[in-house]
Amino acid sequence: MASPAAAQFNGAEEREIQRTYWKEHSADLTVESMMLDSKASDLDKEERPEVLSLLPSYEGKSVLELGAGIGRFTGDLAQKAGQLLALDFIESVIKKNEKINGHCKNVKFMCADVTSPELNISEGSVDLIFSNWLLMYLSDKEVESLAERMVKWLRVGGFIFFRESCFHQSGDSKRKYNPTHYREPRFYTKVFKECHTSDKYGNSYELALVSCKCIGAYVRNKKNQNQICWIWQKVRSEDDKGFQKFLDNVQYKCSGILRYERVFGPGYVSTGGVETTKEFVEKLDLKPGQKVLDVGCGIGGGDFYMAENFDVEVVGIDLSINMISLALERAIGLKCSVEFEVADCTKKEYPDNSFDVIYSRDTILHIQDKPTLFRSFYKWLKPGGKVLISDYCKSAGTPSIEFSKYIKQRGYDLHDVQAYGQMLRDAGFGDVTAEDRTDQFIAVLQRELDAIEKEKDEFITDFSEEDYNDIVGGWKAKLIRSTTGEQRWGLFIAKKK
Repeated sequence: MASPAAAQFNGAEEREIQRTYWKEHSADLTVESMMLDSKASDLDKEERPEVLSLLPSYEGKSVLELGAGIGRFTGDLAQKAGQLLALDFIESVIKKNEKINGHCKNVKFMCADVTSPELNISEGSVDLIFSNWLLMYLSDKEVESLAERMVKWLRVGGFIFFRESCFHQSGDSKRKYNPTHYREPRFYTKVFKECHTSDKYGNSYELALVSCKCIGAYVRNKKNQNQICWIWQKVRSEDDKGFQKFLDNVQYKCSGILRYERVFGPGYVSTGGVETTKEFVEKLDLKPGQKVLDVGCGIGGGDFYMAENFDVEVVGIDLSINMISLALERAIGLKCSVEFEVADCTKKEYPDNSFDVIYSRDTILHIQDKPTLFRSFYKWLKPGGKVLISDYCKSAGTPSIEFSKYIKQRGYDLHDVQAYGQMLRDAGFGDVTAEDRTDQFIAVLQRELDAIEKEKDEFITDFSEEDYNDIVGGWKAKLIRSTTGEQRWGLFIAKKK
């Protein structure tokens, strides 16, 4: 979604508008003018190290910095890069960059417009393409064109990092007019996900999403989730994208998420919605300033609830790109300390003793190696920290053929409630509570089913009859499995010793 001020401009006119805008705002060549914020110097001290920490390894490699500005990142990138090309389309700006960082012998400075067809970067010559606040100053078509060129410039296995302001303005600098495109994050995700290229041998390549997240410095300092960055890697098209692809294309398509939300309530895609969230969060005894990790955060309802009501800082991670995209949209204007990231909890790393609480709702059923994950949870928690998990379980013994098919089709890894609790003990946790909450699960399912059946016509109007039948059929099947005792629902609370 482009801003109204910018939507009408295209092609040469767009470039001239943006050039005039940046000549005006870069007149004094300061960090404040580059970041368009009066508190830029303070923000930079926290934000720049964070951005640099997110980058994949580029030591000794070829780096292309697009929209390099006066060199806020150029000097840092030069310290590790084998060679660095810093490029910007405002001559005075790139000259200031060269004056500051010209002593770095591995850096070449260039005044050029990234949209120019005359910009000649050799195909397959770059290991990392880095840009910070660039694409939002290009038209939609220019973003699409540049994305295709960036894929060609990258070596196979190389990375693209870009960061943009989404939804709305962040900086407080006064502007006579503002031609910036404050898009929804899903625009960038879609454009880069759909990029394809091929080499002279007929091999096909595309971009795989490595990470998409809020910049934490803006969440902490401005309660602002609109500063979002992406990391993509150039891969062979035939390489399997695995479980993430299944989630976003099958189980959690955007339309599927929205229909789940209709059942669970605004902001929620887990059993009981806000009702069970309130009950379970109450058990955590949250204190202001504590840090919470939500594993499988969905579209963020529980995270917003904890941050707004208990003044805690929440980091929500989910493997589904669609979930995180919707969570970011839900965050607009809430002004609470919640940051979101597309991440695989089995591959994610956090420093030891990072969190006071780890919270997860109906998510770990997807994880095959729970013991290893629980050991990671233990390390990530501070001493005395708590973990709270609700999850699908099964009864002890051999499941029926029908239930086995369901588990296999969903890719679930289910255990009985006591075995689940024992895995937490084996990971080092103490004070482990493992409760069978199946009766509550049945009551919630029935209540949700009754509500959907009562609103059948509205549901079908908003979605479709097929969606209605899928939801009702799914809920009835869960009720049968749960009332017969095969499918269970567990609540687990444990403490780091």
